[in-house]
Amino acid sequence: MFNRPVFTGVATALITPFTKDGSAVDYDSLGRLIDWQIDSGINALVIAGTTGEASTLSDDEHRMVIDFAVKRAAGRVPIIAGVGSNDTSYAFDLIDCACQSGADAMLVVTPYYNKATQNGLIRMYTEMADRSTKPLILYNVPSRTGVNIEPKTYAALAEHPNIAGIKEANGNISKIVETMSYVDGKLDLYSGNDDQIVPLLALNGKGVISVLSNVLPAETVQITSKFFSGDVRGSAQLQFAMHELVGALFCEVNPIPVKAAVAAMGYCENSLRMPLTVMEEDHRQRLLAAMRAHGLDV
Repeated sequence: MFNRPVFTGVATALITPFTKDGSAVDYDSLGRLIDWQIDSGINALVIAGTTGEASTLSDDEHRMVIDFAVKRAAGRVPIIAGVGSNDTSYAFDLIDCACQSGADAMLVVTPYYNKATQNGLIRMYTEMADRSTKPLILYNVPSRTGVNIEPKTYAALAEHPNIAGIKEANGNISKIVETMSYVDGKLDLYSGNDDQIVPLLALNGKGVISVLSNVLPAETVQITSKFFSGDVRGSAQLQFAMHELVGALFCEVNPIPVKAAVAAMGYCENSLRMPLTVMEEDHRQRLLAAMRAHGLDV
């Protein structure tokens, strides 16, 4: 049995930097980002997730990015590998690779496009958890995948000793309350939405898997640390203060804005892979203004 929780606080859903023409992963920039995030006090890193543009990484790149991050972090923070797929056999291969690389946990999104029934989700996640030597965090984001993990499905999956937690991004607080009524104490809850960090902490959540923390890692950690220290009002005030920046970071589909933001900070090229394209200029100016309001020199 693994130790729970996988992390408490903030895990950055890290971008994947590419070279200027987008043809290759920029490992020098990735290494600098990992070091900066850890030096800023982040509690964990998610590698090759949605924000990391995993869907356009080649098979080799996907494996190499995870392996690189594990080696670069060198045990300083947990590395959570994005291994989800709508092809379960391919997800098995990614799980095997991530476990061999030394990742600390797996983030497994629900199958997209071909979807699944709730029974299908239970079978898929059970077989993944049986196969993995590291704990699984289930990732529910129906706006992208077209399938929702229902509360009673979580309840069934909570009985598996290798399923550790859930990244919940369905946006439906009532459903999350229902879920936690079944699984509190059995699964750890992480917000998958930066505009709902404090509300989900109030439901006994353990933290957030964050896009915002790509830009403001230390400040995002403060939201959770204040809450856990008992300063709920202070935590909420920070959540309120981040509202405009969070809105700007999601005014186009993620990770278009956050890649533009990190590039403006000088950490990488503003390079994405099709079908994603660079941020529209009026949106970029809104983003830069919100970043400047938080003291960033962009």
